[in-house]
Amino acid sequence: MHLRLLRICLGLAGVTWGVSVFGVVMNWPQAEAALKSLGAQTIPYDPMLDYWLRMTAGAFTLIGCWFLVLMVWPRKLAAAIPWAGGFMLTEGFILLGHGLRLGLPPFPFYADVAACLVLGSVILVLAKAARTE
Repeated sequence: MHLRLLRICLGLAGVTWGVSVFGVVMNWPQAEAALKSLGAQTIPYDPMLDYWLRMTAGAFTLIGCWFLVLMVWPRKLAAAIPWAGGFMLTEGFILLGHGLRLGLPPFPFYADVAACLVLGSVILVLAKAARTE
C-alpha cells in the first residue's frame, strides 16, 4: 500500500516537472502567451530569454523524467528516492521565500509551492517503502 502511494506521488512529481516539455517545443509567441496566462507581463522577444526558456524547460523536463524513472523502478533506485523528496522540499522553500519576497499573486505561486512541499514531504515519509515492501 505504501509503495503504491509512493509511486503515485513520484508519478505526480514527474508530471508536475515534466509539463515543462511544452516550453521546449513551443515557439516564442506560444510560450509568451502561456507565460502571460500564468500571470507574466508582456515579454518582448530576446534571443537570450528564448535560450534560457529552453534551457530551464529542458532541465525541468529531465527532472520530471527522473521522477518517472523512480516511479517505475522504486526498489532498484530506492537510495535516490529520499534525495528526490529532499529536492522537492528544498525547491518548495525556495519558491515560497522568493514568491513571498516578490509579492506574487496566488496563481500559480501557491500551486507550485504546495506541489513541492506536499509531494516532497510524502515522498520522504514513504521513501522507506521502496526498501521494505
